[in-house]
Amino acid sequence: MNSMFTKIVRILLGIILLVFGANKFFGFIPLPELPEQANNFMTSLGATGYVLKIVGVLEIVIGALLLMKKWVAFALTLLAPISINILLFHLFLDVNGIGGALLVAILNGILIYKYWTHYKSLFQ
Repeated sequence: MNSMFTKIVRILLGIILLVFGANKFFGFIPLPELPEQANNFMTSLGATGYVLKIVGVLEIVIGALLLMKKWVAFALTLLAPISINILLFHLFLDVNGIGGALLVAILNGILIYKYWTHYKSLFQ
């Protein structure tokens, strides 16, 4: 895999995570109209008072690590369950918004593939 391609993917994913993580705190990107079940789910997560904030902090930290190229394999490991949950949310509750979820999951998958040598020892 081309290292310039990998760098672009890493930076793009880092920017996406920083923007959407910060949006959970500042709300500068208005949320789209969600189907009823998706809206109910998001409302219940927001009602906990901590889930969306924790996810936002994780997205900001992971995005910053990717942009600084620090602990990238660790950041991708933290991101994997988040990106899977984003994908599953859109697959089951808001299929119209699945494009962004697919983008994050694909970019995460590409980078995990690129950094696979860091994960090999986990599977031996």
